[in-house]
Amino acid sequence: MKIFKILFWTLWRIWFYILVVVPILVMFPFLFLSILSEKTYPQFFVLARIWARIILYGMGFYYELEEDYKMEEGKSYVLVANHTSMMDIMLMLLLVKKHPFVFVGKKELVNLPIFGFFYKRTCILVDRNSSKSRFAVFERAQKRINQGLSICIFPEGGVPEDESIILDEFKDGAFRIAIEHQLPILPMTFGDVKKRFSFTFFSGCPGKMRIKIHQPVETSGKKMEEKRELKEKVRNVILSQLLKFENAK
Repeated sequence: MKIFKILFWTLWRIWFYILVVVPILVMFPFLFLSILSEKTYPQFFVLARIWARIILYGMGFYYELEEDYKMEEGKSYVLVANHTSMMDIMLMLLLVKKHPFVFVGKKELVNLPIFGFFYKRTCILVDRNSSKSRFAVFERAQKRINQGLSICIFPEGGVPEDESIILDEFKDGAFRIAIEHQLPILPMTFGDVKKRFSFTFFSGCPGKMRIKIHQPVETSGKKMEEKRELKEKVRNVILSQLLKFENAK
């Protein structure tokens, strides 16, 4: 029985990378044209959502969504969620339908073939080992916010190697940006994603992922000294929902 599971996981993971690469190759001319100017980023965002849909459903996943809040047209947010899987990127793209946003992500991903080419040109990159790079993120975020875009950050700063960790401690970046630009923080909780498709190669299975979009946490009038309190408040919102998902299994 174990040999069949290993065979399934191997073929399934290979299938994932096929789903990542082939749509990019098919859409390459349109994707390339959409990144020639920052003005055409909304068109790139539409294509990215198509790519995400192909991957999510092609892997046999679907999601059940509970919304406490619907995003307002023309309003920018700092989008945050727990991070346990590559599938978190696809979920975020599908959930935020009419509000283009830019990911803040680690610089190392630019080395991935094909994907890295577009990642480098559309995301705000950060080298977590460089304080200069981390501070430069705020300048680039300012530019994107001025263009009417939202910013998406996974505030754990990466995926914990220990998969028993339900939710790692949050980094400051998302909350610094939110306070500096007085943007509401929109927390989202991604349930079941670690179980469905973690970074452990021989694991996972198709199935449902439970998602909740919470009420935004306002930052209007908040000062940088309140960053820690804000960070803990948002983390508690996401953690409480993760525990509810766990208990409702």
